[in-house]
Amino acid sequence: MNVIVDYGLGNLRSLQTALKGQGIETGITSDQEEIAAASAIFLPGVGAFRDASKALWESGLADLLIRKANEGTYIIGICLGMQLMYDRSFENGEYKGLGLIPGDIVKLEQMPKIPHMGWNNLTLEREDPLVKYTSTGDYVYFVHSYYAKSSGEEILAYGEYGERIPAIVRRGNTIGFQFHPEKSAEVGARLLKALGEIIL
Repeated sequence: MNVIVDYGLGNLRSLQTALKGQGIETGITSDQEEIAAASAIFLPGVGAFRDASKALWESGLADLLIRKANEGTYIIGICLGMQLMYDRSFENGEYKGLGLIPGDIVKLEQMPKIPHMGWNNLTLEREDPLVKYTSTGDYVYFVHSYYAKSSGEEILAYGEYGERIPAIVRRGNTIGFQFHPEKSAEVGARLLKALGEIIL
């Protein structure tokens, strides 16, 4: 069973519908036994890193997600969910992430309009089955004010918005999308199709 983690932050139904459209059946749950039994785990999220981090660590979900990742289970983070995979965030303070990908979450500083909201194009950085149906120039839908800053080894594709924004990342069985594939029309559908071929 594939699950979408419900920890109180995120538009879960739209993600579930988009995944179902690509043949990826998911349940929405906060039950740790169900999450522990999952073959793939989706971690969505909107809002503040601080609130999400607090919800995950205080509930025990953070430790469970780290254990599942170390066991080889696919963990897929979307938007804030992707940012939570990194070591820490400096959004209105310093807060601990899951540490699945080395790096920090820092504020966009170079553009006058924050948040980075709307359609922006991708540039592919390296080949991977996850981006087999994606091309440089494809447009996806972003909504964020912070971004991942790291060595860049995990980046499959990035966007430009004053900074080089990691947009699609992968470190083994840990996968992240900074944008919303469920809101990214045909390009998002193709990405979820490729994701399904990996995790199913």
